Amino acid sequence: MTKINLAQQPLELAIVVPTFKEKDNIGPMLRRLQGVLSNFRYEVIFVDDDSPDGTADAVREIGRREHWVRVIHRVGRRGLASACMEGILSTSAPYIAVMDADLQHDESILPEMLSRIRTGQLDLVIGSRNIEGGGMDKFDRRRVALSNLGLRVSKLVSHHDLSDPMSGYFMLTREFFHEVVRNTTGVGFKILLDLVASSDRTVRFTEVPFHFRNREVGESKLDLNVGIEYLYLVADKLVGRWLPIRFVLYCIVGACGLGLHTAVVWLLYRRAGFSFQHALLIAITVALIANYLINNILTYRDRRLRGWGLAWGFVGYAIVCSVGNLSNYALAVFLVEHGVSWPLATLSGLAVGSVWNFAVSSTFTWRSTRRRPLTGSN
Repeated sequence: MTKINLAQQPLELAIVVPTFKEKDNIGPMLRRLQGVLSNFRYEVIFVDDDSPDGTADAVREIGRREHWVRVIHRVGRRGLASACMEGILSTSAPYIAVMDADLQHDESILPEMLSRIRTGQLDLVIGSRNIEGGGMDKFDRRRVALSNLGLRVSKLVSHHDLSDPMSGYFMLTREFFHEVVRNTTGVGFKILLDLVASSDRTVRFTEVPFHFRNREVGESKLDLNVGIEYLYLVADKLVGRWLPIRFVLYCIVGACGLGLHTAVVWLLYRRAGFSFQHALLIAITVALIANYLINNILTYRDRRLRGWGLAWGFVGYAIVCSVGNLSNYALAVFLVEHGVSWPLATLSGLAVGSVWNFAVSSTFTWRSTRRRPLTGSN
């Protein structure tokens, strides 16, 4: 690569690129950036979540020759939003762009984005696919539907008329980032909405159209997890200032478990002829397994257990929740034996057991580890 002869100029722009398994796109991306930013002093910061394909090593090899290329190699923690935040915090540039490494974001609009934000009248310049001049290549209906749903859901937490809140391509000022970063949720893949929704004032922004390309190399990271994390972000923005979002999610999962628990008791006790005690024990076990698996996916996704860890985690979860479940069982049986209706007795037992189960599972089963994100739950 040809060195940029702008060493005497102050650093003006940093481009933060979160990566996971993007080794083959690093070289092409840097060449494209050189082609459109040759008149600017800039740096490119790849924030890699310990890609198994050697993405971080590929960036290091280039960085040995090119001083404007560097990598932040994260081990034990993941997440696009937190990766972007770490990258932004690591640079001294007054303007920072965030873009993907998959070559789907059109780098040719970067000079226009920089020109607009230089005026000092804006906090944010957004690359939009949804305004005149923008668009998307041929994408499956599922992806388009998810983008449209995200647009509608974003209006619950953002009072700004963003045409493309799901965009991962934008440029912001350092001042604006430091103003909002401590209010961010820092989860998932959609950091733009997080930043805008975290501002206590009206955000000064404009949008630049771009054409979203098809991915040429590698595989898309878009899956069910992206949708879950987006809803997690929205939920946190709606109620996070009053209640911890993890507790809210635990209660939602618990409500699902409540329905399952009650249904099993009804089926076995009222229909199958089981004694109330036996029906209750089976229902507690079924709800315990269901709650564990759903909480592992949703509530504690930043501390998610996998493989043998998932199996051993359930053993630990069952043990630490045994006190709550025994309390649940004892209270419900006591109430039924003293004339209380079985639905009310079941609910009373669950209420007592749930408080204990949440406290101990957060402390022991899904205890905080190095995978904890930078500024919030992931």
